Amino acid sequence: MGQPVAVTVTQSAEPGRVRFEMNRSLTGQGHEQYETAPDRQDTFGAVLAARLFATGNVRAVHVFSSVVTVDMVPGSDSASLAAIVTDLYQYWKPGMVPAVPTA
Repeated sequence: MGQPVAVTVTQSAEPGRVRFEMNRSLTGQGHEQYETAPDRQDTFGAVLAARLFATGNVRAVHVFSSVVTVDMVPGSDSASLAAIVTDLYQYWKPGMVPAVPTA
């Protein structure tokens, strides 16, 4: 369930920087800047930043409206990051098994 996010990936003129342009806004007109994974994930920008940092390939994340700019760890590949952005709103995927509560 949920909807995939349409993403266009562009390389920045600055080496090691990748830009993801989405078909929806995450922050409105606000900016969110992360140098490390956020402790609190109370915004969609923070949730996305935490997921990107979890790959170990990200040095910094900046979110402004529908554009996410990622500074990569030197030598890292950004190929897998687009799927993380695309799946931001995917809460249920085919083949997933629901968790069974224990008493």
